[in-house]
Amino acid sequence: MSVPSPAAAGPEAEPGEPPGPGCVLGLDVGSSVIRCHVYDRAFRIRGSSRQKVAVIYPQNGWVEIDPEVLWSQFIAVIKEAVQVAGIQMHQIVGLGISTQRATFITWNKRTGNHFHNFISWQDLRATELVKSWNHSFLLKLMQSSCKILHFFTRSKRLLGASLYTFTTQQVSLRLSWILQNLTEVQEALAEENCCFGTIDTWLLYKLTKGSEYATDFSNASTTGIFDPYQMCWSGILTSLLSIPISILPPVKDTSHNFGSVDKEILGAPIPIVALVADQQAAMFGECCFQRGDVKLTMGTGTFLDINTGTHPQQTVGGFYPLIGWKIGSEVVCLAEGNAADTGAAIKWAQNLNLFTDADETEKMAKSLPDSEGVCFVPSFSGLQVPLNDPCACASFMGLKSSTNKYHLVRAILESIAFRNKQLYELMQKEIAIPITRVRADGGVCNNSFVMQMTSDLINEKIDRPVHIDMSCLGAASLAGLAVGFWRDKEELKKLRKSERIFEPQRKWKEYEPIMDNWVKAVKRSMNWYSKI
Repeated sequence: MSVPSPAAAGPEAEPGEPPGPGCVLGLDVGSSVIRCHVYDRAFRIRGSSRQKVAVIYPQNGWVEIDPEVLWSQFIAVIKEAVQVAGIQMHQIVGLGISTQRATFITWNKRTGNHFHNFISWQDLRATELVKSWNHSFLLKLMQSSCKILHFFTRSKRLLGASLYTFTTQQVSLRLSWILQNLTEVQEALAEENCCFGTIDTWLLYKLTKGSEYATDFSNASTTGIFDPYQMCWSGILTSLLSIPISILPPVKDTSHNFGSVDKEILGAPIPIVALVADQQAAMFGECCFQRGDVKLTMGTGTFLDINTGTHPQQTVGGFYPLIGWKIGSEVVCLAEGNAADTGAAIKWAQNLNLFTDADETEKMAKSLPDSEGVCFVPSFSGLQVPLNDPCACASFMGLKSSTNKYHLVRAILESIAFRNKQLYELMQKEIAIPITRVRADGGVCNNSFVMQMTSDLINEKIDRPVHIDMSCLGAASLAGLAVGFWRDKEELKKLRKSERIFEPQRKWKEYEPIMDNWVKAVKRSMNWYSKI
């Protein structure tokens, strides 16, 4: 997901420099920001535009986005970026779109009118449904049956099914909630007049004026109703949740000819040649093409992904198997763990006037030897793996009369690094693949305090690239490959540049007492809410 704080996205072309034979457009619709970059063949950014995503909170725990506002912003950033680049729309040879995952909408198949706002991946309205299903006899029966069958067959697919649980971040039960609670959607279902789509599907539908309706494997695999082993929508899960498969879009390759933008919208029929989920896009943009490559994205949330090769890898602890991308016969799988509140916690602190700009936080943290025992638990959206508690609360603990805003800011940044360590340790424990390299991206990776502390805690080198808007770059890279703008992935590797390599400077033992204290604070914040 994108982050709220602006940052340099990469090298820009000199003013007046000719754009060369065409450019590729990379767009990222994140949780906080919509970004658009115009790239030339050297990965240089010719023009850029960004707008803040207007998020709506209609009730406690509900998180929505107005689709008409999002559509207006999406078109506006394209037009402005192309204008800044000093080129014409017809010079765009390909468009790649990266989107926040598991944020969805339903709409009228005949009119194209939506039935409700986008339901964000951060939305917690299905919390009670998630609890109910995870404790249900049906799910336990499915898990037990698959566990027994796995014992005899050793099927990885059955192992995955035996470990399956629902989460609020998946589409599955939030969509089930919509189907159960919105009369208009129920009526459309009865008339076979309902379409479902994540943001990528809806944007494709809008850009082509309804002539194209599809998603890609990376986006489908994050919904919680897709079978990554069979590479199709899960008949078992959709039946279990009474979700008609007929409302789900066809699933296409990540790099694919999805049609062209209707000429009336942008003035030229630009080819749409890549749809990709944002974390998978960032993985591709980081050139994490090798099995064992790790990407740490710190945006609105933290997402730790490892390339597991050509097969999904299910874990007991909660690293989720995903499709990274599918290009022709090539399928790359990932395993992912995440923490929901990273840039979101920094933005919250900024709204409290603890600082004016996110760039100040690094200096504030470094001005102190420690946080003076203050701990922050980043849990505005609950706690994800390995804790898995949607009812945990965000909190400060260990406050004293001497505590000032510098201590609070340092505690927030430390909490991000501690969550990174938790995720990394779980990944090492659960995924039996040697780690080849660790690369970071997202707006929070600009914070060298967080980067250095994370490097110390996980005892690994971390590569921060020149480009930090990796979801944009990944979408553009996939689009460029589709139209022959770049030859192959080897060319992309050569174009990727590192800005700084962080190496471990302090031993884990120096951090152990501080993190032990933080873990104690986390435990006391868990199960705070009886109901979201």
